[in-house]
Amino acid sequence: MLPALFCLWALSCGDPIPGEETLLLYSRSQNVYRQGRFAEAAELLAGEEKFIPALVLRGKAEFLSGDTGAAEKTLKIVIKKMPGNTEASLFLARLYREKGNSHEARKLTEQILSCNPQDIRALRFAAELSRDRGASGEAASAALLDRAVEASSECALVFLDRARIRWIGGNGEGALEDLRRAKALLSEDSPVFRAVQSLESIIKEVSL
Repeated sequence: MLPALFCLWALSCGDPIPGEETLLLYSRSQNVYRQGRFAEAAELLAGEEKFIPALVLRGKAEFLSGDTGAAEKTLKIVIKKMPGNTEASLFLARLYREKGNSHEARKLTEQILSCNPQDIRALRFAAELSRDRGASGEAASAALLDRAVEASSECALVFLDRARIRWIGGNGEGALEDLRRAKALLSEDSPVFRAVQSLESIIKEVSL
């Protein structure tokens, strides 16, 4: 476990090497976070100020626990220390969107894509931001999801997103094809698989 965490430290661009106590706390916080105990994970990392992976995790946990004020502060600290941190930038963009600041959300997302045009999460989020504009953003949203599919044919969620867009746009056949491709990538006990099945049933029923 600790060697892997040292690899994470290497991504923090020269910050002082964290001690074993910090690494163990980070590992424990990751486990708590994965269990959905976001407030607890944030509290565990409340005293951390230097180790970038821990700061990112704290910002995410604060955001998901509803403490958006603390999350914004933490994520901005990360971006100041490491401007190219995609995870922090994407979560800050989501936070801005929730606050109704679509301009800043788009700005951050565009910065991510300017560095990595194939970042699937950023492409999906950019598509969501385009859909927020209503009918005028549907074409841009569809184009972004097309790019995401091209970037990774293994991302079932991208196929699900594009299926929804195609169905809304009247392309039921295209939507069903995307859903078939999504199902091929998922296990049958996956929640996403059930979501795909549900949409597939609705489209087929409406098409009868």
